[in-house]
Amino acid sequence: FPEMAGAEGEDSLYPIAVLIDELRNEDVQLRLNSIKKLSTIALALGVERTRTELIPFLTDTIYDEDEVLLALAEQLGNFTMLVGGPEYVHCLLPPLESLATVEETVVRDKAVESLRKISQEHSPVDLEVHFEPLVKRLASGDWFTSRTSACGLFSVCYPRVSNTVKAEIRQHFRTLCSDETPMVRRAAASKLGEFAKVLELDYVKSDIIPLFTALASDEQDSVRLLAVEACVSIATLLPQEDLETLVMSTLRQAAEDKSWRVRYMVADKFSELQKAVGPEITKNDLVPAFQNLLKDCEAEVRAAAANKVKEFCENLPEDSRETLIMSHVLPCVKELVSDTNQHVKSALASVIMGLSTILGKDNTVEHLLPLFLVQLKDECPEVRLNIISNLDCVNEVIGIRQLSQSLLPAIVELAEDAKWRVRLAIIEYMPLLAGQLGVEFFDEKLNSLCMAWLVDHVYAIREAATCNLMKLVEKFGAEWAQNTIVPKVLGMSNDPNYLHRMTTLFCIKALSEACGQEITTKHMLPVVLKMSNDQVANVRFNVAKCLQKIGPVIDSNALQAEVKPVLEKLATDQDMDVKYFAQEAISVLALA
Repeated sequence: FPEMAGAEGEDSLYPIAVLIDELRNEDVQLRLNSIKKLSTIALALGVERTRTELIPFLTDTIYDEDEVLLALAEQLGNFTMLVGGPEYVHCLLPPLESLATVEETVVRDKAVESLRKISQEHSPVDLEVHFEPLVKRLASGDWFTSRTSACGLFSVCYPRVSNTVKAEIRQHFRTLCSDETPMVRRAAASKLGEFAKVLELDYVKSDIIPLFTALASDEQDSVRLLAVEACVSIATLLPQEDLETLVMSTLRQAAEDKSWRVRYMVADKFSELQKAVGPEITKNDLVPAFQNLLKDCEAEVRAAAANKVKEFCENLPEDSRETLIMSHVLPCVKELVSDTNQHVKSALASVIMGLSTILGKDNTVEHLLPLFLVQLKDECPEVRLNIISNLDCVNEVIGIRQLSQSLLPAIVELAEDAKWRVRLAIIEYMPLLAGQLGVEFFDEKLNSLCMAWLVDHVYAIREAATCNLMKLVEKFGAEWAQNTIVPKVLGMSNDPNYLHRMTTLFCIKALSEACGQEITTKHMLPVVLKMSNDQVANVRFNVAKCLQKIGPVIDSNALQAEVKPVLEKLATDQDMDVKYFAQEAISVLALA
């Protein structure tokens, strides 16, 4: 930009000169900043100079760090108006074409994304004159990088060009599908479904199907698994009567592929495939294929299939759904419940409860409940959590009575397990369970458990139980707390074991906020104050800590009249710790 140098005196052009110098700067960060401000430079230069000077300058300087090129590729996708609108948009093609051939994949992908974006702004004539030749050049480039980029551009120009050009595009795509470089075949396979969607049906049958068949039996599993993905799009496009002859044998072969990655892809896309091929083929072909995937020798494949159990069953044809599930799917599910791999069990546990709504009450009680019980007792916490957090859908089907007779004993058993970590896990699920089962049920069956944990001999359990009470009060409200929880908690203040007396204080600390001013002042405070005379120093200093915590909740009269004298007395206690915590409470509550 020769005249830029002399323009430094003119304020308007000066920053532009700086930005342009920065594009050439040694420092990557400065070049990167300058690229990110490219639109500012273009606006200042105006559309004509952007076309005649800036774009050629950028095209010539594409030898840079990847992050600078990435920023450039992104910027150019938004440049249409800055070069004068759609009629000039083709002048952005040269720099993007160079970027689409660089070695770094991320940069190429961004360049292709920008090319796809600006292709929409080309008129049909410009597409044929400027864009399509670029696609051809990329498709027949010497380096695999340019050929992989071409794969992403066929589908955007195909719909809007003449028949002659369409034929050329199809030919180029065919060539790339059998390219000698696996990377190119992979790129072609990944765009096969997208390209099929813009083709006329006859060409889908004559061109795409043979390519699909070839890619699905490619020597590289990374190509084959992408063909599985394309299968969903292709099957959606074809009329029902052609599916069996054109697609199914390839799909059957993929479901039994020697590479687990391909089988995994089939399992992962199973629900989409099922919708694409329709009910008849699902019954005859997909049900046996699904059984095999659930029994696959690779855990990843079993887990992917297990994840799809509920969706697959939901989408089975209604008239034969129950029979198909009971005779074909359920036997495999029963085996997976005791799978050796915890990811498989966990995947299954996250969806298995959903089967109850599909199979109805009797089947759930007879066939599914025994499986839920096994999973509730699984040693893997994720499996247990997945079951407990989905209880509500089973509850809807079989009702709370049935549920409490079957699953509740298992929960109680875990709650009293000899291993304290198992007890801890169940406590953590308690608020969730309470929310799903409702307050009456909770009071009747689970409340006593929650209270029993407060006097557990492991401190971690007592602590978790205290926290659990707070969450329950948040769920069920202060009135519930006053009637069911508070009396039991306060009753523990007379317990001969000082550890249990301390638990009362911990609970009051945790519950005061959720219970509110009235309950705290009227019912809890007197108990705390009485405990300030406890024989055990540990209890006395916990009284001070407790008063400090509940102070803000108590009404101010009680604070002055009742709390202050007790804290002052504790501040003169013989025990060092009691003294310390009492003084701290006085200063925090500003009672001095």
